[in-house]
Amino acid sequence: MEIRWSSEGLPLPDPSTIDCQDEERFLALVRRNPANSLILERLPELHAPDAHLVAGCLFQTVWNCLCGKRPDADIVDYDIFYHDPADLSWEAENAVIERARTLFADLRIEVQVRNQARVHLWYGQKFGVACPPLTSVRDGIDHFLNQSSCFGVRPCDGATEVYAPFGFEDLFSMTVRPNRRCELPEVYYGKARRWAEAWPGLKVISWPGT
Repeated sequence: MEIRWSSEGLPLPDPSTIDCQDEERFLALVRRNPANSLILERLPELHAPDAHLVAGCLFQTVWNCLCGKRPDADIVDYDIFYHDPADLSWEAENAVIERARTLFADLRIEVQVRNQARVHLWYGQKFGVACPPLTSVRDGIDHFLNQSSCFGVRPCDGATEVYAPFGFEDLFSMTVRPNRRCELPEVYYGKARRWAEAWPGLKVISWPGT
């Protein structure tokens, strides 16, 4: 396993300079994974507010394509975020989880569904640091610990909408960079090590101060 550790201060990408061709390339690669395409096609049937396909199944599909691997290789699960502050009970979230289980059963993949409006209820117990109530799915994506994990995709008005707050430069260069919205360096390094086992040659930027 090779991890290329770095503490260099690489410039942050400016989302305002994102080229439409980068977004088109991103979506084209994401859709090479049939599970991503089918989830996005069926996502409106889940009837979950502001539902997005997010995180690993997106950026890891891109890494697979860049490395010449099968698009779905080494992807553990497929994450769906939605945001419903009207009912913060576990029972309401579990009802959406059960709908997803039925909706995607034939894909034979692990689908994880989370209501971002109730993350603050369990985050502190799981990670040991508090998380303020998240105001939207995008707010949840903004809290991922690696900037090149920060992606969300959803069908919208007959098109496909991409949320990429840090752009695509780190993703296409296979760079893992800290996103310090939450101070969880140990979790960050744990993820980086697991990813490097599956995608050798990742460049991992050290968490500041570690």
